[in-house]
Amino acid sequence: MIYLDNAATGGFKPHAVTDIAQTVIKYLSANPSRSAHRLAVTAGEIVYSARAKIAEFFDGEFERVIFTKNCTEALNLAIFGTVRRGKKVIATTFEHNSVLRPLYYLERLGLISLEIVSPTQGEDIYERIEKSITPDTYLVCATAVSNVTGEELPVRKIGKLLKEKNILFLVDGAQGSGHIPLSLKNDNVSMLAFAGHKGLYGIMGSGGLLFDKTVEISPMLFGGSGIDTFSKDMPSAYPERLEAGTLNLPAIASLKEGVEFISQNLKHFSQELYKTTEKVISSLLEIPKVTVYSRPNCSGIISFAVKDIDSQTVSDALNRDYDVAVRGGFHCAPLTHKFLHTDTCGLTRASLAVQNSAREISTFLLAVKNVAGT
Repeated sequence: MIYLDNAATGGFKPHAVTDIAQTVIKYLSANPSRSAHRLAVTAGEIVYSARAKIAEFFDGEFERVIFTKNCTEALNLAIFGTVRRGKKVIATTFEHNSVLRPLYYLERLGLISLEIVSPTQGEDIYERIEKSITPDTYLVCATAVSNVTGEELPVRKIGKLLKEKNILFLVDGAQGSGHIPLSLKNDNVSMLAFAGHKGLYGIMGSGGLLFDKTVEISPMLFGGSGIDTFSKDMPSAYPERLEAGTLNLPAIASLKEGVEFISQNLKHFSQELYKTTEKVISSLLEIPKVTVYSRPNCSGIISFAVKDIDSQTVSDALNRDYDVAVRGGFHCAPLTHKFLHTDTCGLTRASLAVQNSAREISTFLLAVKNVAGT
């Protein structure tokens, strides 16, 4: 199969990633840092080294790297763990349901007021956020990269503005991590959620949340932490305060290797993906009946529509007749599709990896041309 669904889950995994996951499953069944025997200590050292590597990669604080099972859990932890009753949250129209649904829920409960901002003909997303800030605004949520179009949001510019106003800034790094540089310090990000299984080359079941020293997060999960056993509350120290229960050691070990891999290749891979998306978009635009909704980007995301054919029908045909894996539909980003006026038929999204060959790309383009009937 020609796998072009990397924005959902990366299809290519370096050998170091899969090898360490298999090794941990086979030979290291101990619970990290819960016991004092050799296997438990070794498991704890793996978690420690992974936490240190991720902190280094995103310019974060070691103890404020929290492991989760995915980016969705990390975003929920950031949103629910920092609620300020009666205050305002601003989010963008490009957000994933992992951000929108928690915010809608808090709004329904009357705990927050919520404003969703979109760019207009006269104002970009930064200007819309700036104009929407009120004295009671405590949090702004923005994705680093749209999972629908691959568009990058001006994270650093927004972060600078919010830091000056002492407003928390939560960045959804699900699509951006591993494709564009993201830094808590340089981008003035308060909280950064990431997925391990996409651009960071880890396996499924890996994700996390980083946050700076200005942020305090209440635990959403309660249970064993390995310390403060007789306390009725979770420990006050991070990361234990937010990591109740047994961690996913194979996924965390694989994530560390994935971050090592992308750390050495990020700049080169980003440049290559930009060039590839530019070429693919140019070729798609030459096909009659095809409309492209993406611009060249470093994340490999290309969304398009075929006139008079539903996006899921296009996706199914590419899968069934050409063995090409893409994703049709609405990509869990309803407001983005409303903004693009694609909320009836959706879009077909091809998301590339730098490992996709020129031959695979050519086959995909020919397949789209055939499906479009030209």
